[in-house]
Amino acid sequence: MAAQFQLVMHSGPTPGKVFPMEGDLITIGREAGNGIIINDAEVSRKHTQFVFQGGKVIVTDLGSTNGTFVDGQRLTGQHILQPGQIISLGEQISLLFEMVAQVDPNATMMSTGRPPVVPMPAPVPASQPAVQSAPAMYAGQVPSGPKFSPPESPAKQGNSKIIIIVIALVVLCLLCSCIGILYYVDSKNLWCTYLPFLFGACTP
Repeated sequence: MAAQFQLVMHSGPTPGKVFPMEGDLITIGREAGNGIIINDAEVSRKHTQFVFQGGKVIVTDLGSTNGTFVDGQRLTGQHILQPGQIISLGEQISLLFEMVAQVDPNATMMSTGRPPVVPMPAPVPASQPAVQSAPAMYAGQVPSGPKFSPPESPAKQGNSKIIIIVIALVVLCLLCSCIGILYYVDSKNLWCTYLPFLFGACTP
């Protein structure tokens, strides 16, 4: 029968060594004949005893010189071990009490005739319709485009015509005034009076 418990040396002559605990009674000591032999000066010839009763492990010190300790407490009688406790033999040797994981030989066999469940692949999302791109937004200066001159409004066109008419009237008035003045000067024979430098004949 496979061992259900084991001791793992934490400190001592062979740290990390595993001691399977097989049988109903196991002793630890320095001399041959013990179930677990630890050759160290702190270990007595017969140091500690382990007894299996009803699925439990009972540890007892066998009158060793340096004593047996469980989690730092020296044994003065029997003690039921719990997995994870530390057993110390004297001050230099410590052993971890562990439970061995049991492996069911039938665990790898299928218990039913059902086929293994195969995970379904994740559904492929339906193709999304193409999203129309939004009109381009411009930050800052808008790109220059072809220049376009808006047509002049009717009011502005009317103002231009009025200005042209006024200028034409002013020119016409000036022209008429000049003609009138020249006619008056000529009719009165006043050329020599107003413009003597143009006519040498007027000189006395």
